[in-house]
Amino acid sequence: MGSFIASALLAIMSIAGLAYFFAPPIFSLWIDDPKHLIVVATFFLTSLIVTRLMRNAHERTQAALQAEANLRRKEADSRDSEKEWREVFEHNPLMYFKVDATGTVMSVNTFGAAQLGYSAAELAGQSVLNVFLEDDREFVRKYIAVCLETIGQPHTWEIRKVRKNGSVLWVRENAKAMRQADGKPILLIACEDITERKQAESALQQSEAYLAEAQELSRTGSFGWSVATGEIVWSKETFRIFQCDPAMKPTLDFIILCIHPEDRAAMQETIDQASRTGMDFDHEYRLLMPDDSVKYIHAVARAARGASGGTEFRGAVTDVTGAKESERKLRRSEAYLAEAQRLSRAGSWALYARTQKFVYRSVEVYRLFGIDSKESPASPIFRERIFPEDLRRIVETQDKAIREKTHVEIDFRIAHPDGSTRHVHSVGHPVLDSDGNVVEMIGTHIDVTEQYAAKEALQKAFDALRESEERFRDYAETASDWLWETGPDLRVTRMSEHVDRYGITSSSLTSLTAWEFATDVETEPEKWRRHREMIDARLPFRDFVFSAASGTGSAIYIKTSGKPFFDADGNFLGYRGTGSDITATIRADHAEEALRKAQTELAHITRVTTLGELTASIAHETNQPLAAVVANAEACLRWLNRATPDLEGVRRSVKWIIEDGHRATEVVRRVKALAKKTDIEKAPLDINEAIREVIALLKRELTSHQVSLQTELAPALPMILGDRVQLQQVIINLVMNGIEAMQTVTDRPHELVIRSHQAETNQMLVSVTDCGVGISAENADRLFNAFFTTKSSGLGMGLSICRSIVEAHGGRLSACANEGAGATFQFVLPLQQEEAC
Repeated sequence: MGSFIASALLAIMSIAGLAYFFAPPIFSLWIDDPKHLIVVATFFLTSLIVTRLMRNAHERTQAALQAEANLRRKEADSRDSEKEWREVFEHNPLMYFKVDATGTVMSVNTFGAAQLGYSAAELAGQSVLNVFLEDDREFVRKYIAVCLETIGQPHTWEIRKVRKNGSVLWVRENAKAMRQADGKPILLIACEDITERKQAESALQQSEAYLAEAQELSRTGSFGWSVATGEIVWSKETFRIFQCDPAMKPTLDFIILCIHPEDRAAMQETIDQASRTGMDFDHEYRLLMPDDSVKYIHAVARAARGASGGTEFRGAVTDVTGAKESERKLRRSEAYLAEAQRLSRAGSWALYARTQKFVYRSVEVYRLFGIDSKESPASPIFRERIFPEDLRRIVETQDKAIREKTHVEIDFRIAHPDGSTRHVHSVGHPVLDSDGNVVEMIGTHIDVTEQYAAKEALQKAFDALRESEERFRDYAETASDWLWETGPDLRVTRMSEHVDRYGITSSSLTSLTAWEFATDVETEPEKWRRHREMIDARLPFRDFVFSAASGTGSAIYIKTSGKPFFDADGNFLGYRGTGSDITATIRADHAEEALRKAQTELAHITRVTTLGELTASIAHETNQPLAAVVANAEACLRWLNRATPDLEGVRRSVKWIIEDGHRATEVVRRVKALAKKTDIEKAPLDINEAIREVIALLKRELTSHQVSLQTELAPALPMILGDRVQLQQVIINLVMNGIEAMQTVTDRPHELVIRSHQAETNQMLVSVTDCGVGISAENADRLFNAFFTTKSSGLGMGLSICRSIVEAHGGRLSACANEGAGATFQFVLPLQQEEAC
């Protein structure tokens, strides 16, 4: 219907149809009635108008269809473009987040979600804070707020994100807030993964920290020096070595000033030569520190061409003070080792395993073999000096040790040119490399010639001892303890026959209990009560001692041990045991106790005698404070008799009276303590204090004999356990002996020295040295014997008593002649802790 012809045909058909169906039937197209002509014309015109309208509608419909087709084509193109851009967006190597104002994730690209270990659907609708560490979330909230406050303005920051598996990555985030069509703000965030960069930065920082730590541990600092500009750069460790503030700027003049004056010229020459030639340098010098201490520095520098074309030096300075000290100690240690090897007659050696040749032998090994130290360690002379049969054993043993990687230990003999023979004990150990192979053997040669001779002598002595042991075993079996047995009623049923030799007849004891023939049941009831309780309890007993009467009526002492015995059913059958006669031992103990009491009595008499000799000194020591008391009392009265009593003077005088009274009391206390007769009573004692008390008592005696006394008492000495009175008696005796030894000396001053010090970790030593006549060789061994004396009026008991007192304290007393004149007497005592143990 888009053409005019089609419209006209349609109109004619319409008129024909109208005429045929609605007008009277005619079979002609002629119009007779003019009225009909108007109708036809009107209809025709209307048809044309309708046709035109229909054409316009058709054109508009076609245009709409064309527009719709174009729109569909554009939509398809748009979808294709959107798909391409979404593909780019989803897989772009950046993380894109779209977040609303509350921090909720609206969308995220696939790459970003995958980087965090999520799917995009898992993150959508979640808080964006969930992908950040707990510690960083406040920081994120802060920056989201800043972006929302500055819409349209981009912001950048670096932060850590946490993946779904808990691992962490660093990102740099670029964020910008903008408004949507509805006016609501949203936040667009692009995140770039900078984990590798951060790791590199961390590694660099760690490397710098390691370098700084390494420099500090190795005491090595670095430096840079530009010859053209004179600029010097130091590391932190270099500043520490020079003990300078890191804020200062080092200069050559400052460095020269820090160097030891003796090394400055050499340092200046090194700097000048390096500046002039541009060559590397390596030298050592000393630093003089502010506290006057000295550091040894080793500096190494390498020349390089700088950016400006000039010469620059880069190097390191190392504090080698410790190495220098170690080197000095090593040299000293080597000297000590050589001396120790010489004294111990032990030399060291090293054998190369592959060639089995000696690569090292110490000086002591050369001396042991009698070979000049200029010879090579592998010289055949060493093998020639070894006995041939011993050399074969040595080679076989070394081969086996290297093969089995075990230590070697062998004895061999050396034949010296003078015909003498040395016996050597050799010990070696394998040294393994990283693969477990033996590289070398190291060990020692020990000269055991004297030990070998001693061993032979010892073997002979051992053989003689074994023969003697067999001989005395026969004696012991002949003179063994007797055996006894009782029944259930504890009465003796059997006794060895040889008990008769001890004055006891076995027949007289049969059918008796022990308490029936014992003689001390009434005198020691408690002992027997305990013994009866053990027997009633059927317990074994050991070393029960009681007294009895022999066949002659004399008292004997018996020590017996017993053990109950039972039958197969556990019925008590009695006791079996042994007995021995210990009468001699008991009597010896009684005699020893009596001797000890006699010695104590004699020591007391000696002290009292000494006090009698010191009467003048004691009187002087007592009169001096008493005279001072009287003088101060008279002064006190004068202060009181004044018109206005001087109370301050009275108070001062009374204070002096009290002090002098205490002095007099102390003198009396010392004398009473020395005069008191008591058994030994050990208590913690300050030996220096005891010495000072003795000097106070002997002061006048020293003055009257014109003796000059010096004391060298070590301060802060540990306490000892001892009897103050008895040890003071020893010191008094030694001092008085020293005074008497100098009475006949006229060609030198009379000088006496008392010393005290800690001799060892657990001993105290006190010595008294005089410059008297000394000790003759024939008298040296008899000085401490009882009743031996070199004095015309002496009893010879003083030093013997002193030795007994010192030994009772666990110490020892000795004497020796001085190199010059006089003699030294000294005694050693154990410290308190040893005594307590």
